[in-house]
Amino acid sequence: MNTVTIYTTPTCPYCIAAKALLRKKGVQFNEIGIEGDRAAAFSLAGRTGRATVPQIFIGAKRIGGFDDLNALEQAGSLDRFRNPSN
Repeated sequence: MNTVTIYTTPTCPYCIAAKALLRKKGVQFNEIGIEGDRAAAFSLAGRTGRATVPQIFIGAKRIGGFDDLNALEQAGSLDRFRNPSN
């Protein structure tokens, strides 16, 4: 199964919502906090073309932000990433 990785900052409401949705769906994820780490923020922006968080990846594929994650949920596509023990 592909790993879900989410780049966040602690006070971002969309980051909080994305993590809550992933938890609700039973999807395990790796969180990478970039607040205060300018090098990580610049690296992420260079990788994604975006300077905003959250940035969500499934494996090496960039999904996008919270709206994109929510669209996957609405389409029923998040269930395949659930932890099998949930």
